[in-house]
Amino acid sequence: MCSNVVVGLPSPPNLNGTLSSPTPTNTSNTKDGDHLVMNHTGVGGYKWRLVIAYDGTRYAGWQYQSSPPTIQCFVEKVLMQATKLERKDLSLVGASRTDKGVHAWGQVAHFVTPFNYDSIDSIHAALNGLLPSDIRVREISPAVPEFHARFSAESKIYHYKIYNDTFMDPFQRHYAYHSAHKLNPAAMKEAAKYFIGKHDFSAFANASQKERVRDPVKNIFRFDVIEMGALLQLEVEGSGFLYRQVRNMVSLLLQIGREALPPYIVPMILATRDRRELAKYAMFAPPHGLSLVTVKYNEEHLRLPSGCSTTSFGRHYTIGSCKLPFY
Repeated sequence: MCSNVVVGLPSPPNLNGTLSSPTPTNTSNTKDGDHLVMNHTGVGGYKWRLVIAYDGTRYAGWQYQSSPPTIQCFVEKVLMQATKLERKDLSLVGASRTDKGVHAWGQVAHFVTPFNYDSIDSIHAALNGLLPSDIRVREISPAVPEFHARFSAESKIYHYKIYNDTFMDPFQRHYAYHSAHKLNPAAMKEAAKYFIGKHDFSAFANASQKERVRDPVKNIFRFDVIEMGALLQLEVEGSGFLYRQVRNMVSLLLQIGREALPPYIVPMILATRDRRELAKYAMFAPPHGLSLVTVKYNEEHLRLPSGCSTTSFGRHYTIGSCKLPFY
C-alpha cells in the first residue's frame, strides 16, 4: 500500500477540510517504489498526471509567463496554494505549448510533490475551486516515474472548426473560424490526404525561438474533414507538430476549399521545405478555431502505481432528501 512520504517539508493545507494531511515517513522504507520519483534536488517525491480543459480566449497560450497570463501560470499558482510548494519544486510540465487563443479539452501535464495524498478527490476539488471558471482539471491520477507529459506522448489530436455560412453563429464565434466563402469539402478531403504519412513539414512551420531542437520530420496518422451542417471539423492526428504547423495546414486547405488552388498543390509545397513558398498562397488560420483534444500515451506509462489511489474524475454531489415543500 502506498505510504505517505514527507521529508522535512510542511504538510499541504487543509482547505475547508478538503485535503488529507500526509504522514511523515522515511523514504528509504517506502514500499511504493513504482510511484516514488526523485525531484531536482534529489529528494524523494511523487508524480501526478493532470488532464486539463480550458477556453484559451483570454490567455497567452499554455507556456509559463507572468504577463500576459498563461494557462500554466494559473495552474501553477493554484498548485502552489494547494500544496504550499514553490514553483521549482512542483516541476509542472505540459504536453503541448498551445498558442495564444488556442483551446484544449485534453491538455496533459504532470507535477511532483514530496508527499502522497490519501484522497485525490480532495485535491482535485481544491484545484478546481481555486482555478478560474474557464480552466478545469478534468482528471488527476498518480503516475509512474517513467511518465512524462511531453516526452512520453505518442500522438496528439487537434481539431480545427470552420463555420461555413453567410453569417457567423454567435455561439460559435470563440471556437470556430467563420468562412463566408462557400467551401468545397470534397476538395479539402482530397488535399488533406496528401498530408498523411511521414514528411518534412518545414514549409508549414513558423520559426520559433522556443524550439531548442527542431525536427521538421513528423508523421501524420490521419487528417479528416468532417461535415456537420454548416460546421466543418478538421481532425488531425500526428506524432507531433511544429510551431503553428496545424494552423498553416488549415490555411492552405481553406484556399483549396474556396477552389482558389487545386488539391495537388499540397505535395508541391511540402517538397519545397520552404515556409516562404506557403506564404505565396495562404495566410494564417486564426487560433480560436483550434483545440487540443487528446494526447495519447503508451499504456505502460499510463498504468496506476500499485497500492495507490485511483484516478479522480471529480465529485458528484447529491441531495439526500428534499427539504422543500411540495405544492
